[in-house]
Amino acid sequence: MSIKILAKDTLKIESDAIQKIISHIDDNFAQCIDFLFNIKGRIIVTGIGKSAIIAQKVVATLNSTGSPAIFMHAADAIHGDLGVVQRNDAVMILSKSGNTPEIKVLIPFIKSLGNKIIAIVGNLDSELAQNADFVVNATVDKEACPNNLAPTTSTTVQLALGDTIAVCLLKLRGFTGDDFARYHPGGALGKQLYLKAGDLAARNQRPLVKETDGIEQVIMEITSKRLGITLVQNSEGVLTGVITDGDIRRCIEKTDNIRLLKAMDIMSKGFMHIQKDAMAAQLLPLMKDKKINHMIVMNEKAYFGVVHIQDLVAEGLI
Repeated sequence: MSIKILAKDTLKIESDAIQKIISHIDDNFAQCIDFLFNIKGRIIVTGIGKSAIIAQKVVATLNSTGSPAIFMHAADAIHGDLGVVQRNDAVMILSKSGNTPEIKVLIPFIKSLGNKIIAIVGNLDSELAQNADFVVNATVDKEACPNNLAPTTSTTVQLALGDTIAVCLLKLRGFTGDDFARYHPGGALGKQLYLKAGDLAARNQRPLVKETDGIEQVIMEITSKRLGITLVQNSEGVLTGVITDGDIRRCIEKTDNIRLLKAMDIMSKGFMHIQKDAMAAQLLPLMKDKKINHMIVMNEKAYFGVVHIQDLVAEGLI
């Protein structure tokens, strides 16, 4: 069998399994979501083997979308970590067979604590399924592994169901883009939601020359401020244009005696600008559209600063 055929078969087996579990979403699932939405504690997610790895990802997704969750390895739980589970918590157990020794030992201890069990399980006749308060059917026909042994399809289905639970809870909580930004302040996605043009401009110096300044002053201002651009103002302090290092190069090519040039002779009148409270994520499409590397940032009508396209690169917004 060719690699391409094997790869396509693997993806088809797993995608078919996800398609099949759509029919498993029933009233019991809806009741499970309603229960999780209303608990006063956290969602403790546990499992063994590959299911434990999936459980960690489910925890990460729940936490990042506003549902407090903690990972607890099933093997560690029965050796002391069960203390993680508090009175108002719910325990979500991921297991294909539902009959692994660690899971079987863990179940009665959780029930003795009075916590509800949500089982994402592939065997509805298992001890886990029979003792769970809510059962999420994760049954698969076969693993994508040619030997039908390595957890592949089963863990994919567990992951998809974990995402489904997180998204349902997210919607019920009214979780917004602003909420997402609060939980992801260091990531590129979060920055798109909270970082503003003024935040970037404030980190840079504010290049500025007068219309009557000579070309030497202009070059010194552009060089010292390290942005490749300077704003130009008239005698009344009104901004009238910009000069880029490219403008200077083009001017030098066309002029015999550049020492006679003033800023007003070199500048481009008017300039593209954005308000400082605008989201930084808006800058890139504007700069691409106008084919510019700089964006002037204003505070109402006052000059606030400059954002260079490299500032967007540094923040991971490109």
